[in-house]
Amino acid sequence: MEENEKPRLARLTAIITQLQAKRIVTANSLAEKHNVSVRTIYRDIRTLEQSGIPIITEEGKGYSIMEGYHLPPVLFTEDEANALITIERLASKNKDQSLTENVSSAIEKIKAILKYSQKGNAELLTDRVYFGGNNKEVKTSSNLMQIQSAIIHFHTIKIDYLSSEKKKTTRVVEPFAIYSIHGNFLLVAFCRLRDDFRAFRIDYIESLDVQEETFPPHNMTIVEFFEKYIKNQKHP
Repeated sequence: MEENEKPRLARLTAIITQLQAKRIVTANSLAEKHNVSVRTIYRDIRTLEQSGIPIITEEGKGYSIMEGYHLPPVLFTEDEANALITIERLASKNKDQSLTENVSSAIEKIKAILKYSQKGNAELLTDRVYFGGNNKEVKTSSNLMQIQSAIIHFHTIKIDYLSSEKKKTTRVVEPFAIYSIHGNFLLVAFCRLRDDFRAFRIDYIESLDVQEETFPPHNMTIVEFFEKYIKNQKHP
């Protein structure tokens, strides 16, 4: 009985974490993640509800947790703590200053809840993890966080852009997605000047101003963008 209960307790704890991390979670996605049946997930949700966790069921969509409800943070395993340190070191090599600063700040807060023994290990690992490339940690942009915010809130962006051919243009774009290639971040956006989607290197954006204007979401996934545009990619 005890051996059977341990995995379930770990699963219930993980489900709570997932509910707090996402706006809505489906029973199918939870079942797939934990390698159990959907019926088992239904039982788990009922158990959490009976224990006082305010779970909201949205018919046809999934589960969410009541806004404003938070459980105290759980302790990280050693492997999870090590993974966070690795992410921090990897981010430090990134060329965007805003990303580096925010990752460092976020992980500093996470370190504050590590067990005392893990803190020493984290400090040791920080000095022992090294990534090649951009060894001087040169920063070529600081626009990534503003762009990400504009993407999720559907705000247009006005940019002064200097192309690889050194041609400067000012344009208003509807930000859609971000992808990285060869260590450089690119903004995928609908360009009103060209009346089509374009990919802009973020470090080629000389100035950026997020506008109050919003736009309706584009009915396209990032996969569909790649399939349609990357094969015949056009210059901005």
